Amino acid sequence: MLDRPASFLVAGAAGDATLTAASAPSPLYPVYQRLWGFSSFTLTVVFAVYVFALLTALLTVGSLSDRVGRRPVASAALVLLALGMLLFTVAGGPGGLMAARIVQGLAVGAAAGTTTAMIMDSAPDPRFGSMVSSAVPPLGIAIGAVLAGALVEFAPLPRQLVFWILAVVHLVLAALVWLIPERARPESTSRESVLRSLLPSAGLPAATRPVFFALVPSIAATWALGGLYLSLGSSVLGSVLDVRSHFVVGIVLGAFFAAGVAGTVVSTVLPPRLREWFGYGTLAAGVLLTIEAMLMGALPLYVVGSVVAGIGFGAVFRFAVSALGEAAPAAQRGQVFATMYIVSYLAFSVPALAAGLAVVRFGLKPTAVVYGALEVALVLLAAVAGIVRARREVALVRT
Repeated sequence: MLDRPASFLVAGAAGDATLTAASAPSPLYPVYQRLWGFSSFTLTVVFAVYVFALLTALLTVGSLSDRVGRRPVASAALVLLALGMLLFTVAGGPGGLMAARIVQGLAVGAAAGTTTAMIMDSAPDPRFGSMVSSAVPPLGIAIGAVLAGALVEFAPLPRQLVFWILAVVHLVLAALVWLIPERARPESTSRESVLRSLLPSAGLPAATRPVFFALVPSIAATWALGGLYLSLGSSVLGSVLDVRSHFVVGIVLGAFFAAGVAGTVVSTVLPPRLREWFGYGTLAAGVLLTIEAMLMGALPLYVVGSVVAGIGFGAVFRFAVSALGEAAPAAQRGQVFATMYIVSYLAFSVPALAAGLAVVRFGLKPTAVVYGALEVALVLLAAVAGIVRARREVALVRT
């Protein structure tokens, strides 16, 4: 068995690799569109089927690790993810892409809450655990976007190589997670209990619910923006900002999510009362800059706005993960984080699918600009919810 620091490293790597797979196809979408001639709406459907498969997994096996342990669920999800990567290498049209994305979505849904709980279980302290677990999604997505963009632009077999590499990585990690000790004792291992946990459901411990519901606007604000970047981001860069290099597309997409990692780190050194508001401010400011950049056709300004928005993404999401990690009982963290990811991926997918429909009717640029404006409105709603939550906490302390 691995010691605690090594376990923490492997758990973080497993979570990171899970999200790396999620973003790897993004720089390839324009290639697929040119090769097979499908529309922007079909592209968002390819994106959406992944998320709905992911939500299915979250609703069924999302809390399974609380029953049977983290290791078997994480390992099985990583093996399934490797299979999804191999399906990408043999895809011959939109149908093949959808099949690969469905398998990938099921795997990521099974792994998301489990690997987050595994990171929190093996962290040296809750603060560091929340920082790493909130940094894992944007870091993994950034690596996937940049790696895929680079390989598409410069390597042989541009539509296959990135997926072969990721399949091997996932299989190695599937073996390594078995060496992580189970830190949280499973709730129940009876067959009836396990089967009952597989029924579609989402739930939260009573003590966690007030914190969770107050954070829903914050979670939605971050992931709705991430959904825009991963579904239509490549098209915006190519059609609105006239970027022709797949590598540059991957770099710009990666810059947003890499900045998210920086945002999680920066937020930890700020005074606690400023962390949430720093996140909201940078998130809104960055989105406003990207809107202006699209209207002007200015790529440098778009990159700056993406970085600023990414910092806000990381800071806001880190605040949410930290608050939920503190409120969740250790034995039910898998359930809590699975429910968090249900909200996250609904925000990630539903607006992006609506945007795909809007592109067909109104065009890409107007749709992206309006999406950005709605994102700013969502950030303002999250800020209002934060104010209400803070006042409620002060009132509880006084009573």
